[in-house]
Amino acid sequence: MIRITVSYPTALGQRFDHDYYQKQHAALIRELLQPLGLQRLEIDRVVSDGGGKPAPFIAAAHMLFNDIATFKAAMAQHGKALAADLDNYTDTAPSVLISETY
Repeated sequence: MIRITVSYPTALGQRFDHDYYQKQHAALIRELLQPLGLQRLEIDRVVSDGGGKPAPFIAAAHMLFNDIATFKAAMAQHGKALAADLDNYTDTAPSVLISETY
């Protein structure tokens, strides 16, 4: 199983609409990617770092797929639509991390 983490770094003056991200964008991810192999989606609103200080990230999404090939095929089909929705909730560029889970 692989986990794709899409995180949004905290930036001074940034715009991030958590309500839209948690409801509309998450629904779009599920609608487009579940038929293509998305096993699970988790959406985070980051509240602090481990020491209680402001976190380096404001939000994250975690998507689980059985394998990297399935994820790549799903994104080849719908990646542009998901990226086009970005402006509806943030002006921050996300970072992507792909991990194997055990």
